[in-house]
Amino acid sequence: MLSERQETILNIVKEQSPITGQHIAAKLHVTRAALRSDLAILTMLGLIDARPKLGYFFTGNKEKDLLSRVITDIKVESCLSQPVVVGEHTSAYDAVIAMFTEDVGTVFVANDNILVGVVSRKDLLRTALGNNDLRSLPVRMVMTPASKLIYVEPEEQALVAAQRLMEYEVDCLPVVNVLNREQEDRKELHIVGRISKTNITRLFVECGLGRRS
Repeated sequence: MLSERQETILNIVKEQSPITGQHIAAKLHVTRAALRSDLAILTMLGLIDARPKLGYFFTGNKEKDLLSRVITDIKVESCLSQPVVVGEHTSAYDAVIAMFTEDVGTVFVANDNILVGVVSRKDLLRTALGNNDLRSLPVRMVMTPASKLIYVEPEEQALVAAQRLMEYEVDCLPVVNVLNREQEDRKELHIVGRISKTNITRLFVECGLGRRS
């Protein structure tokens, strides 16, 4: 089932195609970046198409395909995996051990389940190649801080997570509940899981085999 905004975008494209993403954003009074996920989902479902220098076209297809409907309805919370979490005072060496022990490519750094950073295999390899002593180096010196992270929330569509994985060229995203601390002008990211390219691949295979309904 499409969201209300996705339905609105589809109607705009149907009535005014070809139309650029910038013009669609202007009609909805949002930024072009805010529509990126919605446009990607509509394109992946085959409801619209994009042509360079021209914009988006309505394809004439209806949302009758069962696979498309099933995939659109699936939320991140139904296909996430358990996160591998270490504390920010953990050494980079122990982060490597956790990564290999749990057979994952990403380790999340958290304090009391509040996400403070992410460490990937690439981060640790880069650090090791710099001749750093991983046993004495805190993982917080290696991680990407939470303020720079891309994440998804449990109630978002799995297709949105897939689009972010592709767009930002990462292997894994943290799944978080966002708590806004207005008095402190900050937000806390409470980690509840992870979603990776493997999760998305498994999901699409299950849909194709009819194991999701």
